[in-house]
Amino acid sequence: MKLLRGLYDWTMDKAAHPKAVWWLAFFSFIESSFFPIPPHPLLGLMCLAEPKKAIRFAIVATVSSVLGGLFGYAIGYFLYDAVGAAVIGALGLTESFPVAACYIREQGALAVFFAAGTPVPFKLMTITAGFIEMNLLTFTLAAIAGRALIFMVVGVLFQVFGAPIKAIIDKYLGLVTSVFVVLVVAGFIAFTQLAGGDDDGEMGPCDNVTEVRAD
Repeated sequence: MKLLRGLYDWTMDKAAHPKAVWWLAFFSFIESSFFPIPPHPLLGLMCLAEPKKAIRFAIVATVSSVLGGLFGYAIGYFLYDAVGAAVIGALGLTESFPVAACYIREQGALAVFFAAGTPVPFKLMTITAGFIEMNLLTFTLAAIAGRALIFMVVGVLFQVFGAPIKAIIDKYLGLVTSVFVVLVVAGFIAFTQLAGGDDDGEMGPCDNVTEVRAD
């Protein structure tokens, strides 16, 4: 607990640094295309450090993440064999690639929106969308909606309730950390259940997909 408190205090100090917003933009950009660590914790801590700037931080994260998503789309569209496949493999998502392609073809914008606003690896969907040549406008609008949802909710909450939220986290840091971890794990479990077959046990259209079908 003492180590956790020290790390929290150190991160809070860095989150209030004048150049922190540039780091937020950078991590939001690369996370959408190839980087494994999400920018959400940094955004949350920056909002905690400066609640009055929370919406501004959320906008920066949203815009940068969507631009990063377009970069991921370009990797899938132009450079999948040279770069995209290696990125997917390095992230341990090779087996998920054909499944993601199936869901994008089956659900379109909804699949991208869901990935943009949940713990599902967004970079997998951006690269895959480019590879299967999803309509660029549809992809962009879905990415904006999903990323804005997840980031702007954080921004608005901290803008309005910043001081009370910070007081709770300061007092119950250990408990809040545990709850956050549980929610993240629950998010992955929920996605796994939703991505499975129907309630009656029937297989879904993307279950057990092992290769990307041709159009």
